[in-house]
Amino acid sequence: MIVEINEKTFENEVTRSDQPVVVDFWAEWCGPCRSMAPVIQQVAAEFAGRVKVGKVNVDQNQALTARFGIKGIPTLLFFRDGQVVDQEVGFTPRGVVVEKINALLKK
Repeated sequence: MIVEINEKTFENEVTRSDQPVVVDFWAEWCGPCRSMAPVIQQVAAEFAGRVKVGKVNVDQNQALTARFGIKGIPTLLFFRDGQVVDQEVGFTPRGVVVEKINALLKK
């Protein structure tokens, strides 16, 4: 349910997606990122078929990290029609993520 996104797959998975996309920028060494992982898994399951959820490892995809100006992780970027429409930096409670996804789906 969660798509691993990298610099080669970003255009197809995010920019050209016919669904809204939530992208989690993370790293293995990041404690808050590990805390965020179960939240990401829950929302990916809850919104399966309506919203694509992906993860970008910042250590392995530095060009994407720079492209979106990621300064702190975890960072969630919310995309609609290939454009960033919202973001959250740091650990984000499930309720906040769900609210932002619901807002993505309404527009």
